Amino acid sequence: MQQKTTILKYTKLTFLSVFLGLMSISTFAQKIKIDGVAVVIGKNIVLDSDIEKFKQEVEIRSEGKITITDCEMLEELMQQKLLAHHAVVDSVVVADADINSRVERSIQYFTQQYGSEDKVIEAYGFNDLDDLKKELYTVQKENVLIEKEQEKITEKIDVTPEEVRLYFNGLKNSGELPEFPAEIELAQVVLYAAPTKEENDRIVTQLEEIKKQIEDGASFKMKAIINSDDPGVTQNGGQYEVTKDSPFIKEFKEMAFSLDVNQVSKPFKSDFGYHLMQLHEIKGNMRVASHILMQPDIPETRLKDTQVRAEQIAEDIKEGKITFEEAVKKYSEDKETKNNGGAIVNPYTGDAKFDLTRMDPDLYARVAELKKGELSDVFFDQNRSGEKMFKFIIMKDRTDTHTADLVEDYVKIQDLALRKKKEETVTKWSKEKIKDTYIKMSADHNKCTFEKNWKKETK
Repeated sequence: MQQKTTILKYTKLTFLSVFLGLMSISTFAQKIKIDGVAVVIGKNIVLDSDIEKFKQEVEIRSEGKITITDCEMLEELMQQKLLAHHAVVDSVVVADADINSRVERSIQYFTQQYGSEDKVIEAYGFNDLDDLKKELYTVQKENVLIEKEQEKITEKIDVTPEEVRLYFNGLKNSGELPEFPAEIELAQVVLYAAPTKEENDRIVTQLEEIKKQIEDGASFKMKAIINSDDPGVTQNGGQYEVTKDSPFIKEFKEMAFSLDVNQVSKPFKSDFGYHLMQLHEIKGNMRVASHILMQPDIPETRLKDTQVRAEQIAEDIKEGKITFEEAVKKYSEDKETKNNGGAIVNPYTGDAKFDLTRMDPDLYARVAELKKGELSDVFFDQNRSGEKMFKFIIMKDRTDTHTADLVEDYVKIQDLALRKKKEETVTKWSKEKIKDTYIKMSADHNKCTFEKNWKKETK
């Protein structure tokens, strides 16, 4: 009997497309010497180094279950570039908010992998967080263009229950039923340990005094180095180049575009704390501005009170005095999860499911032994913006590793069948678009044999 493989084997194009999107995030930043251009698709290029880099990543991420040749890898990369090119030709609209959200999720994912933002920046060779965000923005914008063009091409594609059954039986008869990994779904209740009003007032007063000193001639840069809680201040003195498309928080961009040159703002608040900003220069659609960030201190008594409140809520849930969903609605203070029942989104995939063997080690340690419906202990956490909180997690759902079953896994199998049908539609679209798209391939790669007529050979 043929050895079982992961489910993604059966949707190879989808598998590679998904990986290419993820890998373009995880490998984009490895700054290398620009080598040969393998192929040009419209205005997009694929480098020789991209082929080997992505090929190795596929093999690593699939744990050796999927191997791919250089020519196969190049064809998949060309497919992505073809979609990106025609998304621009078709005037596909990309929302800035969508891209920024993906950038933040990517940074969160990398931070979980490396332990801190500074380690991410160092590992990938960027100058600072702003430099990293700019590159991520470019990568994620192309990813969104590719996704939206695929959605446009396949928007009318669907599968019937009979097609799902035939798809499943085909896998079963060939001995290739996939094995689904163990998956879990989590939700949380979060209580923030907020600073006191007195502490907030103290910070605002201090920033107002710094503003006066700067307006009287003091150096903004020196004040930032001495006072700012922005970790990038030691590298750039708190100075950033800002456009309306930059992945900065809304309050930061709005202030940068509201100031006159050399003007110092009033103290303003964001999720990161309180800011003071000075605009230095206007370059067309770009603003060059510096800021000072100050984060209020939270007394130990406030932290302890928040912990006790969280523990009491968890105890009330265990005793049946309130349901978890009611507790989320009534008490949870996390904006991202409060309105969806506390569901935690997987930053790696963007959905609510976590592969138990591929999740953040700290989170894994807290939930690995939980049964469905059980709560974790209350624990302390701190997010990227420095906000301190206490939270607890519930295991909403849990499935162990198992061979695909048509009844139990119908939704997943339906999704696989639909993906396969969509792949076939995209393949047909690609064959037509290749005819009318500028493609120039290097001599080395012109030797490859492709499934599609990328070389535009006359047959």
